[in-house]
Amino acid sequence: MRHNNKTLLTFSVAALTLGMATAASAATLDEVKQRGNLSCGVNVGLSGFSSPDENGDWQGLDVETCRAVSAAIFGDPDKVVFTPLTAKERFTALQSGEIDVLSRNTTWTATRDNSLGLNFTDTTFYDGQGFMVAKDLGIEGLEDLDGASICIQSGTTHELNLADYFPSRGIDINTVTFDTPDQTASGFASGRCDVLTSDTSQLSALRLQLPEPDSVEILTQLISKEPLGPVVRQGDDQWLDIIKWTVYAMINAEELGVTSDNVEAMKNDPPNPQVARLLGGDGNYGEQMGLGNDWAFNIIAQVGNYGEVFASTVGEDSPLGISRGMNALWNEGGILYAPPIR
Repeated sequence: MRHNNKTLLTFSVAALTLGMATAASAATLDEVKQRGNLSCGVNVGLSGFSSPDENGDWQGLDVETCRAVSAAIFGDPDKVVFTPLTAKERFTALQSGEIDVLSRNTTWTATRDNSLGLNFTDTTFYDGQGFMVAKDLGIEGLEDLDGASICIQSGTTHELNLADYFPSRGIDINTVTFDTPDQTASGFASGRCDVLTSDTSQLSALRLQLPEPDSVEILTQLISKEPLGPVVRQGDDQWLDIIKWTVYAMINAEELGVTSDNVEAMKNDPPNPQVARLLGGDGNYGEQMGLGNDWAFNIIAQVGNYGEVFASTVGEDSPLGISRGMNALWNEGGILYAPPIR
């Protein structure tokens, strides 16, 4: 069969592209294994999501996500190096390769997903932008905020949401910007502004930092959708899959009733084929991602299922006491849903 030069060139470029893609597909996993730890970017300090305790150990929902990835890769949840990042720093740190994954209460948007060379993996917490005010102001709804000053963190989607919402409704506001959540809360507490705005989960955390938490309230109205979840660099599908399926394993485990307490027994005597596939007794789902087939077993045994992690970090067993709400499983009134392992 005869080929002209143009055809041969096309074949050569396609082969080169395929070769480059194949070589890149395992790059991050190989680097992480060779280094011996996972580099995870987190918030500089947000109670319930990522903050160091009195011993300097990082705690929170976003932290546990990275610990789960470490368990899937190494069989050890503690092989993680946490890098605290501000909202302005987070994307650059991921783009430059300073971190392997960003797990930092970050909202999934079209621009962030499509123009920064990054991929959002999945949603670990469904949220929305809300407002916290002093109870004695008598604020009943957002229409009462006309003329108010609002404390807000720079470099977030919240700035754009304010610009979308209030001018279109003829409500005048003034914004006071800060670089970190702590600075924003301090500005609100000191009277620099009348209102503090952020994701409702963050407001719940910042409320606990105020001198008089009971003197403020979080309004029920929301002005946005804020799906929060981990982010990775584009061009490494294997790594994208590992982060996604780490979270999916935790969600599926909760749905199937597999917990850190019973996972050993269920592995030895799985009650149904779904549990057998999840825990590595059937199929080669770990090998498909370059992991061991006990990847999900290690996640659940060493970190827990999604419900366990939610309860201990932001939910009923935590100081925040956030209800599951939208973050309940799809068959329990929420919208949390994971693809099946099969």
